[in-house]
Amino acid sequence: MCKVYVRKLLMLVSFSLWFCNHLYAQKILPKFEMRAVWIATIDNIDWPPSAGLSTEEQKSSFVRLLDFHQKIGINTLIVQIRPAADAFYPSPYEPWSQFLTGKQGIAPSPFYDPLEFMITETHKRGMEFHAWMNPYRAVSHLRNASISKDHITRKHPEWFITYGEKKYFDPGNPYAQKFVLDVVSDVVKRYRVDAIHFDDYFYPYPIPGKVFPDYHSFLKYGKGRKRDDWRRSNVDSIIFRLYRTIKVANKDCQFGISPFGVWRNQDKDPRGSVTQAGPTNYDFLYADILLWLQKGWIDYVTPQLYWEIGHPAAEYQLLVDWWSRNTFGKNCYIGLGPYKAGSNAAWNDKTQLPRQIEKIRGTPNIMGMAFFSSKSLEKNLNGWSDSLRNNYFHEPAPPPKIP
Repeated sequence: MCKVYVRKLLMLVSFSLWFCNHLYAQKILPKFEMRAVWIATIDNIDWPPSAGLSTEEQKSSFVRLLDFHQKIGINTLIVQIRPAADAFYPSPYEPWSQFLTGKQGIAPSPFYDPLEFMITETHKRGMEFHAWMNPYRAVSHLRNASISKDHITRKHPEWFITYGEKKYFDPGNPYAQKFVLDVVSDVVKRYRVDAIHFDDYFYPYPIPGKVFPDYHSFLKYGKGRKRDDWRRSNVDSIIFRLYRTIKVANKDCQFGISPFGVWRNQDKDPRGSVTQAGPTNYDFLYADILLWLQKGWIDYVTPQLYWEIGHPAAEYQLLVDWWSRNTFGKNCYIGLGPYKAGSNAAWNDKTQLPRQIEKIRGTPNIMGMAFFSSKSLEKNLNGWSDSLRNNYFHEPAPPPKIP
């Protein structure tokens, strides 16, 4: 009887410890935590529900989206305001987006400023608004894109490179860089955005069997360097200049990057992660995130870790730990992928996302998370939005301050 009693007591203590730890991860929240969601406008992924809606329909659908995210505990919206060298606001540089009005260059009617409206409504609810811009994508679908006569690809075709089914600014062209800087500066000067947010698309992801054809600008501006080094220097240059441009326009505006989740594999660099990622930031996208963090050229980083716990080539927990060791004192938030729900056995597991959140909260130097994307949370896939509202985000917390 004594042995049975002791065994039951040990089991009870063990369960109690697990339950307390689990409860702590859910209920005892950090004082500050990034709880962000990406709102993708390209192809009307998240908002507006479709192109060409009336002004009132656009406004009401955004308010509904905003109210939903406030209800589940989100404190920051990352809204795509420049998906393809076009604008969700009246811009002196780029035409109105086709994803807003159905045809590029056509303003909303009755006229309003969607960006100003979104910022006002977001701030009204005590939430931050991060203006998400794609740096170099100029035409997203060559076959069916609506391209206005005043689009920059028509004004300066020599600045652009066609690769696959898309058209990109040439990152090696200094005039193209200057144009992007002017676009960003204009937004920061005229709007009360809390941050400028760039995603992972610098040089494009490689297309098998196709070389990105930037040989003309390489011959003109390469100055004897290896092409890979020259490409990285082009991206380094615009990141440094963007940081300086943003801070001159508004010193309180943050600059954040959400890169691909693997900087470099360790078989290429001892500083890299123990992963086997195909593309990587450094070797394929020519984005040296560690350099930007080390130099202080960005305020925060949000690596996109859309892999599951136990993934054979890019293990989620391993990568969270790697980024934790490589923040260089900057704020680091983890990009999570609830859109993956149901995509395989791991993402059928309803505990997958909660366990990822608990890993974030149990890891030093990781100060929150961002979810891709809004629609997956609105659909409450695997009941995860309910989990956020009832457990993980039940108690409010503001976004972290920038050091």
